Amino acid sequence: MNKPTLTQAYGSEFTRILGLGAARGELVVSNDDIAGPIDSSDEWIQQRTGVIERRRAPKGVDAVDLAESAANEALKAAGIRGDQLGAVLVSTISNVAVTPSMAAQLADRIGATPAPAYDISAACAGYTYGIAQADALIRSGAAEYVLVVGAEKLSQYAKPTDRTISFLLGDGAGAAVVGPSDFPGISATVWGSDGSKWDAVGMDATFEQYRDGAEWPMLRQEGQTVFRWAVWDMAKVAKQALEAAGIEAKDLAAFIPHQANMRIIDEFAKQLKLPESVVIARDIAHTGNTSAASIPLATHALLAEHPELSGGLALQIGFGAGLVYGAQVVVLP
Repeated sequence: MNKPTLTQAYGSEFTRILGLGAARGELVVSNDDIAGPIDSSDEWIQQRTGVIERRRAPKGVDAVDLAESAANEALKAAGIRGDQLGAVLVSTISNVAVTPSMAAQLADRIGATPAPAYDISAACAGYTYGIAQADALIRSGAAEYVLVVGAEKLSQYAKPTDRTISFLLGDGAGAAVVGPSDFPGISATVWGSDGSKWDAVGMDATFEQYRDGAEWPMLRQEGQTVFRWAVWDMAKVAKQALEAAGIEAKDLAAFIPHQANMRIIDEFAKQLKLPESVVIARDIAHTGNTSAASIPLATHALLAEHPELSGGLALQIGFGAGLVYGAQVVVLP
C-alpha cells in the first residue's frame, strides 16, 4: 500500500522590501528638558550620545497607535491592502499587556484579519529578526506579503533620574512591507544571542517585585559593557553580514545601524572602513533610541533626505537586550 504524500507550498525565490512607513511621538523633548534630574547638561548629553532631542508620545497614545500609522503608510507605499498580508509581525518590548499580542490588535486595525500575527521580543534587534522571518515565510510559500513593524513607547519605562539609558529613550514605530521579488532584495541574515550578558540591559525590577511593593520597573543598562560589546563584537557581525551578502563595504549605498548611541555609530564606521560614498543613518540625533523601531525609522528618514539612495544596498544591524543581534543587507525601496 502506497503511503500518502504531503503537498508542499513553494513561494518566491527572492524577496524585497516594497514600502516603508514611520510614526514618531509628537512631543519634542530637548536635552534641557531632562538634564536636571540626572544632574547633567545639554553639552554632556550631546558629547556622550549625540542626542540633541528625542520624540515621545503623550499619555493616551500607545505603541500600537504609532504602529497603526506606520503600517498604513507602509501599505500605501507598497501598493498593498491589509487583506493581502499573509502575516503581521510586530517587534516590541513596550506593549501595554504581556498578552495578547500587539500584532493581533494591529492586524485587526489595518484589515489584515485572519492573517497570523505575533510579537517578537528581541528588543533593538527585533526589526532585523522580523525581516529575516518575513523573508523565510515568503520564500517558503507560507505568505506572499508580510508586514514587519518595530513599535515602541519607551518613555513609559524611562526613569527621570537614571543616567544609564533613560535620557536616550524615544517613542516611535517603523514598518516595512516585504513581498516577492524578481531579484535578491534581502540577503541571508547573520543573527544570534549571548545570554551570558543577559543582565547588561533590561529592567531594574520584575513585575513580581512590583506586585510585592517595588517601584514600577524601568529600563537600565551597564553602559560600558554594552558599549564594548556593540563596538567590537557587532562590528564583526556586520562584516559577516557583508560576506553573507557577497559584497564589500564599498558596494553599499547606506549603513543603517540601530540608533543606540552616536559614538557607537561612529566607531562602527571606522571598524567597517566605510568609504565616504556610504551614507550613514544618524536618526538618533533628533529621535532618540527607539529600540525595535530605530532601524525602520532611520531608513525612512534617510530615504526622505536622500531619495537617490532608492534601489541601493543598505547594511542594517540591530543589537540590544538579551543580548541579541541581527544583520542583513537589503535593497532600499
